[in-house]
Amino acid sequence: MVSFDNKSYSKKLLHLISWGHWFTFFNILAAIGFSSFYLINESIPETLLGQAYLFTTWVSHIAFLTFISFVLLLFPLTLIFPHTKFIRTSGSIIFTVGLLLLVLDAFIYNRLGYHLNASSSSQIIDLITEQINDNTTKFYLISSVLALVILAFQLVISNFAWKHLLQLQKTVFARFVVLFLVMSFFFSHLSHIWADANLDYDILQQDTMLPLSYPATAKTLLTKYGLFNLNDYLERKTSPLEFTSTIPDYPVLNTSQCKPMLGAIDNQQASTFIVLIDDELSVEQLQQLQQRSSTGSLLLENHIDTGLNADSWFNFFYSLPNIYQDGILSQEQAPMLFQALKHHKLDTTFTTISATKGDLKEANQTWYKSLFNQHNSLEGISTILFADNLNTISAGLHVFYFSSSDKGNNQDNYNFELFVDALLLAQKQKQLKDYIWISSINNKHEDTRLSTKPALLVYPSSQPAQLKEFTHLTSHMDLQPTLMKNWLNCFNTPKNYAAGHDLLTLKRDRVIANTTAKGMMVFNKDKSVFVDQNGNFQSYSRQLEAPITVNADFPLLIDGVHYIKQFGNTASSKLND
Repeated sequence: MVSFDNKSYSKKLLHLISWGHWFTFFNILAAIGFSSFYLINESIPETLLGQAYLFTTWVSHIAFLTFISFVLLLFPLTLIFPHTKFIRTSGSIIFTVGLLLLVLDAFIYNRLGYHLNASSSSQIIDLITEQINDNTTKFYLISSVLALVILAFQLVISNFAWKHLLQLQKTVFARFVVLFLVMSFFFSHLSHIWADANLDYDILQQDTMLPLSYPATAKTLLTKYGLFNLNDYLERKTSPLEFTSTIPDYPVLNTSQCKPMLGAIDNQQASTFIVLIDDELSVEQLQQLQQRSSTGSLLLENHIDTGLNADSWFNFFYSLPNIYQDGILSQEQAPMLFQALKHHKLDTTFTTISATKGDLKEANQTWYKSLFNQHNSLEGISTILFADNLNTISAGLHVFYFSSSDKGNNQDNYNFELFVDALLLAQKQKQLKDYIWISSINNKHEDTRLSTKPALLVYPSSQPAQLKEFTHLTSHMDLQPTLMKNWLNCFNTPKNYAAGHDLLTLKRDRVIANTTAKGMMVFNKDKSVFVDQNGNFQSYSRQLEAPITVNADFPLLIDGVHYIKQFGNTASSKLND
């Protein structure tokens, strides 16, 4: 009797395992079909070897992942609880979830450039939330129909494999399919080993195409996204980041999207005062200044300024990463903000304040001075310190730049704080309030470029003055979109001319990136990452305020690339429309 039971159990178990193999086989074919979505946005390799690698790594890798799902999930269940209905139901649910995750991962890859991962969970959730908000009914309808279709497919092949198991075991075609997949697996791996040794970019650029595939290098990714020259990659040379395609034309203001400015009193318009200093400011300094404000204000604690010298001014006025600087400046087109100022017939002044004439002379020799109608150079603040002087300045954009020498000067900081105090107090005497921006600008040393430098935005508000701390990541590139919409009443879409966002409507975290002559800097809420020309990662923890050692965070790098290329991609899509 015992012997009979053992034989019955073994026969039943072997029958279930054999069914599981065939059930997995049909799911491998289905997974290969669904995974074709990964190829939609991929460029076709130029060489025959690259094309062969693309096909073989695609089918073999997806087949391997599907088979591993059987080995790790369904096979152990079969051994532990070999009941037919339970195993067949479990198998259908497991592979339904697996194929749905595959479709979701392919969608995320095509939209964001990377696969499902924990480090970019906020960006992935934002993307899904955006799809739901755009059309809730359509999203849930498509998701439900897709899930039901896949589940129905699972039940059909489960039932087919169970009822026709003996016939399937006698077939020959499956052996040739499995043999082809195994040969493709070895061919793709051997091809990749050869490509890695010989820097065959046609193969290596495919490293991140499929989920859980080869880890790419930072330089491969940057070359793939057009931020490194391919020839330099192949020759193992280092070079500054630059676009491999032409820099797009900087846009011209669409005046139809600019409405009359709001809040005018007695034909007077509100102004914007921008107060900048070379030296870094502390949160405590800005908190004290914020307390003197009688209107709305945002203390931007997680503010970023990565530039050196003229780079920061380009980020500030054009709201674009440094990689666009040479190409945009050569077009001699004024920033969108200055085009709008001209449209509204508002004045523009730039006042440089410094302790020595030598510093004034050096500070005046810069490209951005040509954007302004009037330039002033002062050795002190006595002439601009009183409310009567400040409140009679013509309506427009007025920049006050406290330039300091490399040696540093306490007098500069004292004059800066005294002037800001006077400016904020003068606002209390004005019926029509102004916009005021206060921050440092430039980095005197390379080692401060990955740290945050707080800034303060004061804006007119009908609400009582409140001390608000802004926890989201911000940068100089956000100022222009903020002023365009809220001050100048121009509703040109920010992504058409800037990488930044309107600070008064920013409600979510994001990744911010910029480039330097030596590489690329990427920031998220927790850390800063610098990637040099050789693809080496260096990270800086803002919580610990110190460098940290982390693994290469490629999703973060790809998010940074998307941020940098946003303006170029938008301009290109408009040309193609």
